[in-house]
Amino acid sequence: MTIPDPALKNMRRTIESYEGAAREYNAIVAGHRPPEIEDALHRMMQLVPAGGTVLEIGSGSGQDADFVEVLGGVVRRTDAVQAFLDLQAERGKKGELLNVVTDPLGGPYRAILAMCVLIHVDRAQIAPVLRKVFNALEPGGVFLVAMRIGEGETNDDYHTVYWAKDRFAEALAAADLHTQWSSQWIGRDNVTWANFLARRPL
Repeated sequence: MTIPDPALKNMRRTIESYEGAAREYNAIVAGHRPPEIEDALHRMMQLVPAGGTVLEIGSGSGQDADFVEVLGGVVRRTDAVQAFLDLQAERGKKGELLNVVTDPLGGPYRAILAMCVLIHVDRAQIAPVLRKVFNALEPGGVFLVAMRIGEGETNDDYHTVYWAKDRFAEALAAADLHTQWSSQWIGRDNVTWANFLARRPL
């Protein structure tokens, strides 16, 4: 997959920004998972048998992975930011470096989880990324993703892409990932988010 130079620069800048701010970010979010995310994780795990393998893209400090493990999943924790993996290692959790845009995802997995992370993927790269997700899932496997809702994008320290909810649903459908459930909610700093739980056909 060929990635245009501007998209690569945006991605590198975002990763570098998180490398420098991982501990500050963790201090803000630690212990404060929105109930809307917990509800979405519960819904995902209702479709995953006990012991099912879950790939988490963008684990951050690992709170969602912790929650999924309590619900019976076996999580492969990954992030493109080494500082986040170091935070998890400090409390005995093993994670691996993985960039969803440039790296193979492995698999097959029963579920793939990407909460509040694909917002940093260049709009033109979303289709290839969703195709990689499809290919990494078992038939019947599920994909849970949270996206920022709005228009346009920002190009400051963290390159962030906003999506209209129906447009992202269309992108999932184009990758043959069929939305089973979705919700919209207001997060920190009055940011609008949408959760999508999609499934690869059997």
